[in-house]
Amino acid sequence: MLYIYNKNTNPYFNLAAEEYVLKEFREECFMLWRNEPSIIVGKNQNTLAEINLDYVRQHKIPVVRRLSGGGAVFHDLGNLNFTFIVNEDVSSFSDFKRFTQPIIDVLRKLSVNAEFSGRNDITIDGKKISGNAQYYYKNRILHHGTLLFSSSITDLSAALKVRPVKFEDKGVKSVSKRVTNISEHLKEPITIEQFIDLIMNHIREQTGGSEMYEFTQEDIKKIEKLVKEKYSTWEWNFGTSPDYSFKNEKKFTGGTVEVNLNVEKGIIKDIKIYGDFFGKYDVSEVENLLKGVKHSEEEIRKVLSNIDMNDYFANITVDNLIEVMF
Repeated sequence: MLYIYNKNTNPYFNLAAEEYVLKEFREECFMLWRNEPSIIVGKNQNTLAEINLDYVRQHKIPVVRRLSGGGAVFHDLGNLNFTFIVNEDVSSFSDFKRFTQPIIDVLRKLSVNAEFSGRNDITIDGKKISGNAQYYYKNRILHHGTLLFSSSITDLSAALKVRPVKFEDKGVKSVSKRVTNISEHLKEPITIEQFIDLIMNHIREQTGGSEMYEFTQEDIKKIEKLVKEKYSTWEWNFGTSPDYSFKNEKKFTGGTVEVNLNVEKGIIKDIKIYGDFFGKYDVSEVENLLKGVKHSEEEIRKVLSNIDMNDYFANITVDNLIEVMF
């Protein structure tokens, strides 16, 4: 088994690194890693329906889709992620307890009353400290989980804040649960670096291994290629969302605007704009311009910058219309 402490904190790189090790290595692997503030969404989720877009924009938080299913999670440097990659056939898939037990054992050594809960969580006194997910590829199982050690719970709840329903889709919805930090339950305080050492040493003792592996320059080059081609792209993080319908309404100085969208593979297939606003020309001209455009602020802004908004929406700005489209 390879043991990797990946000290890179870029979420695009780290999600790409998991895929790279899964698909390009043959050895089994245990990896620990952390991300700078970011939102990681499940493979089958509608990204826009899972995030507080205003908060994400304001704080410039990266949003990255992972290979595995399950719900959206907020990462920061107070959250430790662990990854097991093992060579086994699909019959072992969904055995979450097996991979979480070593983590629970470490926590119990620290006198923390952690236990496996529900389908894929670790809890302390009924509060969640770890969510887990899995992905299967050619007789290799990737299991990864979060460990809230000293994460900012306020930022977590704000970034994934439940909003009024704007979406109708078949995306897998995240389930909100009460959470807590491991650090709050320790009898003696330790740093997250000490916690990392405890977990890595325990796994190495348990699996009889000693060799730590560091990514080579060639590894890093290939991971960064995967970042560029996949993990940092709009197509992967937003465009692969399940098809959805979106509806939103806002009131501005120039009147009320209601937007109804049908989006397929991230592209606006149909759009209707209603409201009590005034305009010289028919708003259907704007609707036609937006059909076939990505449901992304950048692409919509490009289109709207080529028209005089006052011709269609008196006293309503490009920013106003974009605000109601997300």
